[in-house]
Amino acid sequence: MSIIKTTQALILGLLMTGAHESIAQGWPTSPAQRAQVFAVCAGRLSALADHQRYLDANAADRAETQRLAFDALLQAVMPDALDYGMPGAQALNWRMHAKLAQSSLLMRADFNSDDQVKARARAAAEAFLNECDGFVLS
Repeated sequence: MSIIKTTQALILGLLMTGAHESIAQGWPTSPAQRAQVFAVCAGRLSALADHQRYLDANAADRAETQRLAFDALLQAVMPDALDYGMPGAQALNWRMHAKLAQSSLLMRADFNSDDQVKARARAAAEAFLNECDGFVLS
């Protein structure tokens, strides 16, 4: 399997992991689930801000501001999440996996040579970011 196919399979696997499931299911009830939502959204917004720095500096500033809000929410729930039994490194794991997945989608949405792939990647990237928008006031 080529490195491109391996990477694509990895990204698809990450998109289907639990890091994305809790967000789609509605407001989380446990402290660990809240930490997961905030970590995943911080990761997605970090990827968006990084990506936009090359394309639209004003949009990157907005994404960075949103990321900071999710970072603050994550820090606020971490003590309760750890007391609940969540492993300490889990939030970073969720965040990094979400950032990697979102970054891959954004790259495909803007730079893939196949218009259908670009459209699907753009729709998926937007859907994941829209999930996060429902958790904070803009």
